[in-house]
Amino acid sequence: MKRAADIFSGFGGWTRAATSAGIDVLWAANHWPDAVFWHAANNPGTIHVCQDLHQARWDQVPAHDLLLASPCCQGHSKARGKSSGNPQHDASRSTAWAVISALEFHRPEAALVENVPEFTDWALYPAWVAAIQALGYQIAPHVIDCADLGVPQHRVRLFLVITRSRAPLMLELHKRQHVAAATFLDFDAGRWSTIEKPGRAQATLDRVRNGRQRFGDRFIMPYYGKGSGLTGRDINRPIGTITTLDRWALVDGDRMRMLSANEALAAQTFPADTLRPDNHRLTMHMVGNAVPPLAGQRVIEALQKAA
Repeated sequence: MKRAADIFSGFGGWTRAATSAGIDVLWAANHWPDAVFWHAANNPGTIHVCQDLHQARWDQVPAHDLLLASPCCQGHSKARGKSSGNPQHDASRSTAWAVISALEFHRPEAALVENVPEFTDWALYPAWVAAIQALGYQIAPHVIDCADLGVPQHRVRLFLVITRSRAPLMLELHKRQHVAAATFLDFDAGRWSTIEKPGRAQATLDRVRNGRQRFGDRFIMPYYGKGSGLTGRDINRPIGTITTLDRWALVDGDRMRMLSANEALAAQTFPADTLRPDNHRLTMHMVGNAVPPLAGQRVIEALQKAA
C-alpha cells in the first residue's frame, strides 16, 4: 500500500500516521473549513476538499490503495450523554455511509475506520457491515486502548480493519510499555492560578485535597467530577482521554492550571512542529477529535505486515 485517501480528515491524525508509515496521502476531505485549513497547512502536498461527504464526487478522488476514515462519533459516544438512537444525531451517524460510497467507487485494497466502541451498537451497524461485505470486503473490529500502542493517553477506540481477504484480518498489535503523562507536562509553563481563591468550587477543592492525599503535590485531575472520580491521576501513568473541551487540570503545590493546547497535542502524539491556530478552544476541539498519529501509524504498520 503506497497511496491513501483520508475522509473525515479533521486535524490530520490519520494523515500523519500514514505519512509516518511511508504512505502518500493523496487526497483529504472534511466538512469543517477550519479543520481543512489546518490540515492543508500541515500537509501541503495533499489535495484538499471541504465538503459534506454525503455529496462527494468520488470520480474526482485519485486512485488509492488505502482508505482512511473517522466518521462522526458524536451520535455514538456515551460522552455526549445522549441515549442510544437519539434522533438528534441521525445525521451524524449517517456519515458512516460515505465509507461505503468511497469503497464502492474506488475498491481500494484496504480501509481503516476509527470510531468509538459504541459504533458497533448502532442500530444500522449490521446493515453497514453487510454493505461492506457485499462489496467483497471482510471486516475485523479491534477495540484498542491507545496507551497500549505507546500513546501517553488512555483512549479506547474502535479500529475496523476492512480488507479483501477470505476471512476477517485480525492484526498483531503488540502491547507497548505505557508512557507517562509526565513526559509531556511542563510545570514551568502555562498560566497558573492559586487553588485557594474566592469563587473556587468546593468540589474542585475536594478533588485537590483527595489528589494530594494519594499522589502528593503534583498530579492531574478532571476539572469536573467525572472521569477519574474525585481523586485525579498519577503523572507517572498515561493521562485520561483528551476530549474536545478543556477537561484536565494540573496541580502543583498550591497552584493549578488547565492542560495547555501544546500538551494536548503531545498527549495525542502530534509532533511539536505541528501548525495550529492561536485559539485555544479551536485547537482543543480539533485535537480532541483526532486519531492519535502514533496509534494510527502502528495500526497501519500492522496492516502492512499482515497484508
